[in-house]
Amino acid sequence: MTARAIMLAGTGSDVGKSLIVAGLARLFTRHGLRVRPFKPQNMSNNAAVTADGGEIGRAQALQARAAMVAPTVHMNPVLLKPQSDTGAQVVVHGKIVGCVESAAFLAMRPTLMAPVLASFRLLSEEADLVLVEGAGSVAEVNLRGGDIANLGFARAAGVPVVLIGDIDRGGVIASLVGTRAVLPLEDAAMIEGFLVNKFRGDAKLFDDGMSAIAARTGWTPLGLVSYFADARRLPAEDALALDGYAAGPRKTDKPLIAVLAYPHISNFDDFDPLRLDESVEIVFVHPGAVLPAAAQLVILPGSKSTIADLGALRAAGWDIDLAAHIRRGGHVLGVCGGYQMLGRSVSDPEGIEGPAQTVAGLGYLDVATTLRGAKALCEVQGSSWGTGTPFAGYEMHVGESIGPGTDRPLLAIAGGRPDGAVSADGRIAGCYVHGLFAHEAQRAAWLERIGAAGSRLDYAHDLEATLDRLADHLAAHIDCEALLGLARSQTPPSPPL
Repeated sequence: MTARAIMLAGTGSDVGKSLIVAGLARLFTRHGLRVRPFKPQNMSNNAAVTADGGEIGRAQALQARAAMVAPTVHMNPVLLKPQSDTGAQVVVHGKIVGCVESAAFLAMRPTLMAPVLASFRLLSEEADLVLVEGAGSVAEVNLRGGDIANLGFARAAGVPVVLIGDIDRGGVIASLVGTRAVLPLEDAAMIEGFLVNKFRGDAKLFDDGMSAIAARTGWTPLGLVSYFADARRLPAEDALALDGYAAGPRKTDKPLIAVLAYPHISNFDDFDPLRLDESVEIVFVHPGAVLPAAAQLVILPGSKSTIADLGALRAAGWDIDLAAHIRRGGHVLGVCGGYQMLGRSVSDPEGIEGPAQTVAGLGYLDVATTLRGAKALCEVQGSSWGTGTPFAGYEMHVGESIGPGTDRPLLAIAGGRPDGAVSADGRIAGCYVHGLFAHEAQRAAWLERIGAAGSRLDYAHDLEATLDRLADHLAAHIDCEALLGLARSQTPPSPPL
């Protein structure tokens, strides 16, 4: 018997698709169903390492956690990782297959339906329910040809669709009814119900709105979902979420941590445990803003385009700010691409990120990086070199950093492999391991060195509790029995030869 499946699609980006899929995954899992999340195509530089040695969008990893299963590459078979305004790295079944410009990807899409359907079939065979997440807006009719992310997939796989509209941004009636108006009849027929998300206020005031949408679309109203404030406690996938933590007037007198939000910042959920930790204040510094002089710790995060972001760092004047920060006795940590920037040079002889070139690094660590070789994708654990403070995280990088600086590594991976480098005075460090701050002991050690009071945040417990509250929230606002009733069992089509 194959799984039932339903797609949660949207009238636009950031309407809450990822969050609703995560909450429903936890809710239906608690009711005894074997649930699997699935997003045919995602675009994000926030990625996660999977149990089968690949990478997928961070949202699908969170949804897998909500479903209480290990993430696999089949939950997000096609991942696009933007490297420029018009180009992206294409990851299929967790592995890089190339870098393409937007027009080339549109031509490439029809060839990707086969791996997408193959992954959907595998998940369907091991689940009772597959929750499919769409991407962006289903109303982008100009991009409909060759679509694998929304209604193109839904029609190919025979999966009914529930459309989500966001009332918080305004115009939700027009966005839902307008979507119905622009869709071809065959696509519109795949949509069987709708949700209105992020409502604030007295729900009775929108009764007529729900009725108006249902009357004009013919779709079943499944719920008016009130705003879930604790969404901020869950990992975000879109860098737009960082705007709410932009540098500005100090909010507290707690120790301040500043993260450089360069244009191609990646895996910024590394810093969620710091953002939620009440013993410190954290800001993300965007181009055009100066590095706060009050910062005790400056973090250079991961980057999808290390050389380009190193140029953006200099163009923003952050290299000057960073030098002043170091002269004041401040601490610096570079993670992955940020670690590479802190070295003497970054070389890209194979043109992995763009034109083959070598650029000077910031020169604070005595290492040189060459971008080449297979991409490291693995979960790791170990301890801080010298202190034995435990950590757990993951590696996701291309390249190798070598030089005298590595004689003073930051971390010891289990088994004895060193990682990273530390300056002679101990105030500047870098490593390839993501996720350091999720471990309570490791986070406490970093906060102690900048004078923060003892941390009481158990990040893993907080994440689980938030997912449970999200499930309860959706159960109170969505007719989940009706939604489950719309999900259909089908034999997923075999991929075309």
